[in-house]
Amino acid sequence: MRSLKSVFGIAGALVPIGYCGYLLYYFLDLSGSVEEVKNNGLGPTVLGLGVVAALFCIPLIFKIMRLFRGPGSPRSGGGAPKYDDGDDDDGGAAAEAAIARYMARKSAEDATSAPAARPTQQRGNPSGRPSFGRKNG
Repeated sequence: MRSLKSVFGIAGALVPIGYCGYLLYYFLDLSGSVEEVKNNGLGPTVLGLGVVAALFCIPLIFKIMRLFRGPGSPRSGGGAPKYDDGDDDDGGAAAEAAIARYMARKSAEDATSAPAARPTQQRGNPSGRPSFGRKNG
């Protein structure tokens, strides 16, 4: 699957290069020579198409290099994963301990952030909700 993706990536990178190359060929064929291209005023156009085609070659080169380089190493962890031989297998006790610590911490946070008892109705406000502005009463 990876090689099929790489092949389509390279084919996709070839499309703009082919289009710019076709336009260069068309303008040069239409004028007949490089001197005629300059005389017709197409010199900057042909030069710009050449530069754009060269810029489109950069991603193509990287995709071809990635294809021949092969699969990359894992990005996080600094290398291949290292597995131990199972001598010190704790049966998942470390994971259970981490979950227990998390649950204990979460219950402690919930206990401290429990809402306080709601105050009774205030004197000037019959609805019991806090009010803003001038108090009547």
